[in-house]
Amino acid sequence: MATFAPPERHLLRAKDLIDARYREPLDVATLARAARLSQAHFSREFRRAFGETPHRYLLTRRLERAAALLRHTDRSVTEICLSVGLRSVGSFTTSFTRAYGVPPTAYRAAHPPAAVHARVPTCVLRGWARPAPRGR
Repeated sequence: MATFAPPERHLLRAKDLIDARYREPLDVATLARAARLSQAHFSREFRRAFGETPHRYLLTRRLERAAALLRHTDRSVTEICLSVGLRSVGSFTTSFTRAYGVPPTAYRAAHPPAAVHARVPTCVLRGWARPAPRGR
């Protein structure tokens, strides 16, 4: 049975860099420099500490943000893909489908904005309505 060791500070620096700058082109070399480790050692240690490779962790952050944008905005799938730091809509769709079980457009359709579901009591609606014009 493996024992869990808390991540070292240098690994947390790289993880924080991914979390903060996931939109930017980040590679293992950049992340390893942030952790002040060689690329090979960094990749091994990152996987040991966080249970996934640096690349997979970065992709997961990007896909999570894309899912939030699909749920909360009407931006196109292409716009969302590019805004989270991915360059290929095809690869984005494939990765998103693997992670969420449905393509981005189906995910959006299954998660309509809250306003679609909100039931506003009639008394509230009347309170926000314009007052009826008074006759002269």
